[in-house]
Amino acid sequence: MLNQRARLAGQGTVCHKNPRSWRRTISVGESNGPATGNAGIQLAGFVRSPTGSVFLPDGGQHFPALVLNADFRPLSYFPLSVWSWQDAVKAVFLDRVSVLSEYDAEVHSPSLTMRMPSVIALKDYIPSSRKPAFTRFNVFLRDAFSCQYCSERFPTHDLTFDHVIPRSRGGRTTWENVVTACAQCNLRKGSKLPRECKMFPRLTPAQPSTWTLQENGRAFPPNYLHSSWRDYLYWDSELES
Repeated sequence: MLNQRARLAGQGTVCHKNPRSWRRTISVGESNGPATGNAGIQLAGFVRSPTGSVFLPDGGQHFPALVLNADFRPLSYFPLSVWSWQDAVKAVFLDRVSVLSEYDAEVHSPSLTMRMPSVIALKDYIPSSRKPAFTRFNVFLRDAFSCQYCSERFPTHDLTFDHVIPRSRGGRTTWENVVTACAQCNLRKGSKLPRECKMFPRLTPAQPSTWTLQENGRAFPPNYLHSSWRDYLYWDSELES
């Protein structure tokens, strides 16, 4: 059964040296990928582009594949559901996914050559959970990474969460009593009640649905968006060709 983890693939450097130095064998049956079985199928661990450049599988261009559910919607918008090219190729060989789009680059083995998948769709539908986990990150995502007191948007490392009714005053750590706050506003509010310091959340905190979090996540696209993903994503961002 496919691992439902969505992996974020980074961008690296292109190396033009002899690929023999980094040649590595990838077994389709490796246990750390999204699919298991058919361990006898092996692929050479390097990719060659149309220009002849060699891309390292673990330190160069990763050729991430956008992963869609069986309804052709991304499994997740934030973080965006992508798999490494190794996991995507394994899933293709195990007939777990359909390939909807491909890169120009190819992967080679002694017995075959195939183009790298850029968009894949699961053949079996994975239903999303109706209730998202109550985590610090999901609180930030619900509140669009904005302080609920000053309305300013901050990167995650500059954000904290605040109990609207302080714990020292009987407040609980729940969706309905926790909001995103910047450090300055959190310090200013302290252990006071909203009416005591005239600081009220911009939006009334509530438990979001998974759909709400995914919709919010669409407003924060990652730095890497390949042009072949255009028909499956709906961000107003410049796409990389």
